[in-house]
Amino acid sequence: MSNLDIFREEVRAWLAENCPPSMRTPMGNDEDVVWGGRKAKYENPEARLWLDRMGAKGWTAPTWPKEYGGGGLTKEEAAVLGQELGRIDARPALASFGLWMLGPVLLEYGTEEQKKEHLPPIVRGEIRWCQGYSEPGAGSDLAGLQTRAVLEGEDYVINGQKVWTSYADKADAIFCLVRTDTSTKHEGISFLLIDMDQPGVTTKPIKLISGNSPFCETFLDDARTPARNLIGRLNGGWEIAKKLLQHERTNISAGGFGAGGRAAALEELAKEYLGTDRGEIADAVKRDQVVRHKMLERAFAQTLKRMSAETKAGEVSPASSIIKYVAAEMNKDRMELLVEIMGLQALGWSGDYFSKQGLATTRAMLRSKANSIEGGTTEVNLNVIAKRVLGLRDHQ
Repeated sequence: MSNLDIFREEVRAWLAENCPPSMRTPMGNDEDVVWGGRKAKYENPEARLWLDRMGAKGWTAPTWPKEYGGGGLTKEEAAVLGQELGRIDARPALASFGLWMLGPVLLEYGTEEQKKEHLPPIVRGEIRWCQGYSEPGAGSDLAGLQTRAVLEGEDYVINGQKVWTSYADKADAIFCLVRTDTSTKHEGISFLLIDMDQPGVTTKPIKLISGNSPFCETFLDDARTPARNLIGRLNGGWEIAKKLLQHERTNISAGGFGAGGRAAALEELAKEYLGTDRGEIADAVKRDQVVRHKMLERAFAQTLKRMSAETKAGEVSPASSIIKYVAAEMNKDRMELLVEIMGLQALGWSGDYFSKQGLATTRAMLRSKANSIEGGTTEVNLNVIAKRVLGLRDHQ
């Protein structure tokens, strides 16, 4: 028996003993997602138990080094862990911008002290981070940001406004791009960590057409953070910003828009709402559309696996923009197709006539429209693909 086989048996035994029963069931809605943090509320105590157990093993960040709270697993062992979690349909123990975005850049750019201070709480779900990038006048042109940070003694004092700050009203801290030099554009930006729980930070949720408010405006008025919370070199934040965006685009494509498993659900819903003909979807046109979507999702899932392996090997590339673009378009198309399949049931906002599933689909379809904006707009990503992947140049 190989070492990997022995590890699989150990993982399987540990999960059998430690994964609570309710954590082996499908999540009902967004409220079932565990984000952790100081303000977290757990309606299901087993969700907190599952997080505590996985965090203690370091398996919320399985490949991070053990000295920083991670699992210290090889990529092969991490793959086995993922397979065994999937085998029992285990829910993710933790969803975290700290895991997906901040952690990877801290591992690359942080000092030893910064890694030891910030990474273990991320792994254990003790802190919830949000991302302070976009501003009212600096969205697609992110390098045009104007939020200022001025060093006063041992602290930076920050003034400015961020927008589209996902879950800022629920976050404990924010990783933020700030201007520390006004004489130059890209080279005048720094990357700071800022505590949200202070008088100088306020948030205001932005309601979307889906009825939810995951995004916020964030106001920084003489907010302060210790100078030791500068990540990387002073005025070197643009390099970190680009690297973090690559991690973000890859991860929201894989998790936020959801690749694996969705095609199967689409097929099942088509059979439920359109009926079957000898076990197949009765409507030939919709059957063809579902099959084409399944083929695209299968290809996308395989590409994600390859990208994930490259990322773990430290080879994050501009190809993340391709993944983000395709994932956004694919999810929007999927939601439009689902509405066509479900008909009137997917067009309701409230009322007893509409099923819970139908109401959720309506809001999810509306929410999907933001996929082409968040994590870098479709237009920005297409420009990145053209210039950095295909090597195209502007014609004068």
